[in-house]
Amino acid sequence: MDFMASIFSVSVREYVKDYIRQNGLLTLSVLAVITGCVLGFTLRDLDLSTQAKIYFSFPGELLMRILKMLILPLITSSLMSGLSSMESKACCRMGVLTVTYYLWTTFVAVVVGIILVLIIKPGYGTHAEGSRLGGGQVITSADALLDLVRNMIPSNLIEATFQQYKTDIIPIMKTPVNTGRPNFVYLMPDEENPKGRTVLLELTPPPDIEYKTRPSSSQQMNVLGIVIFSATMGLLLGKMGERGVPLVNVCQCINECVMKIINAAVWYFPFGIIFLVAGKILDMSDPSTLGKKLGWYGMTVMAGLFVHGLILLPFFYFILTWKNPFTYIRGLLQAMVIALATSSSSATLPITMKCLLENCRVDRQIARFVLPVGATINMDGTALYEAVAAIFIAQVNDYELDFGQLVTISITATAASIGAAGIPQAGLVTMVIVLSSVGLPADDITLIVAIDWILDRFRTMINVLGDALAAGIIGHLCRKDFPPDRTNVPLTEVPLLGGKDCILEVVGDTVFERPTVYYNICQV
Repeated sequence: MDFMASIFSVSVREYVKDYIRQNGLLTLSVLAVITGCVLGFTLRDLDLSTQAKIYFSFPGELLMRILKMLILPLITSSLMSGLSSMESKACCRMGVLTVTYYLWTTFVAVVVGIILVLIIKPGYGTHAEGSRLGGGQVITSADALLDLVRNMIPSNLIEATFQQYKTDIIPIMKTPVNTGRPNFVYLMPDEENPKGRTVLLELTPPPDIEYKTRPSSSQQMNVLGIVIFSATMGLLLGKMGERGVPLVNVCQCINECVMKIINAAVWYFPFGIIFLVAGKILDMSDPSTLGKKLGWYGMTVMAGLFVHGLILLPFFYFILTWKNPFTYIRGLLQAMVIALATSSSSATLPITMKCLLENCRVDRQIARFVLPVGATINMDGTALYEAVAAIFIAQVNDYELDFGQLVTISITATAASIGAAGIPQAGLVTMVIVLSSVGLPADDITLIVAIDWILDRFRTMINVLGDALAAGIIGHLCRKDFPPDRTNVPLTEVPLLGGKDCILEVVGDTVFERPTVYYNICQV
């Protein structure tokens, strides 16, 4: 009996150690989200001051800063080093498949949202609020599309690391010309003139307002421009051959260092998540009031995200790869929890990359290309939400949409989601484009602002899930272009140029010695 008990205790200890090693961080992250929710709702009764809330949320702010700090070096180093080692045909095929798949899933998400909002009709039971934003001219769909193209080709690459191009609409007031003629003539009797005397009344007409566009910028990273530039640099470095090796080695070293920073910082995430979630709950309005006003709208968005994220996307993965999608998704739970806490697909990018490489065993070169592109243009959850929100606002205003307007919403929501930044609540900005495309009042966005921060977290999870599943699908479809012996090469096996007469190159089990290629500054 003692022998059996000792064997049982040893097996239990081994199981616990194995579980902690594989799922310990995920478990801590889930517990952190639950703890943050409980702590946030508990502290709401204390009615903390604004300054106290800022101090309380400081650990969560540090978490966001750590993640945002890693975005730029991760995107640039991943794309440059990944694409430089690919053949042109393989890279072109992978790029076409990736963009086509992203556009397809985004359009499907929009269609799912439109179908659900037309069936549930959440707007017919909701009354519009009396206080709204002031009306005025809003940016048109054409200007928004041009801004998207401008951001793809930034005029200043350094500026693109912290600013995006944005077209601003400014009103210009023109004073009407005074004709000098009275507008109205009155006869007013008084004691001296019982029959009345003539009174001339001149009314000043309201000023004419013209709207003019001007170039401006918004304080957020132009990820799309950085992705386009880095991808172009990576392709050209690959064609340069030996001359491009020094810069490729630098990018590989940067990428390896970033992943090491992620591995070290990832243990801070559960602690930061607690205060990040609790701080957001402290800032939210009364939950019961929101539930009464926007309950059906929130349920419609959540139902659409559930159908698209847990039914359609896994179905596409299964059809294209013939593999179990939920086994794959289990390796992404850590990234999805971080997406739920941070509400930013760009900030979650380092964790998603880590999960794909370590848990899902996706080819390193494919993950380096598909994920940064997906975090920029693949916003399934945002596209679905914008379609639902536009039709919800139309229902609130008793505005009947015909089939042509529904098609317009689907196309505009797909295009607008591509231009949406991977930051919290970026969908509200592009929401204006969707509303203006069918003539709905843009100031009605205030109807959904109160509940948007909650829904934003769940649609970010779907965005991250879509990016990761796309990496698995593209990895399966392009597996012939990336032989197994070329995948996941350790950095120690990458030949680095140095002040030596020869370089040791490892090929299989054989070590070759070849002369060092020297470059002058003009060649590099």
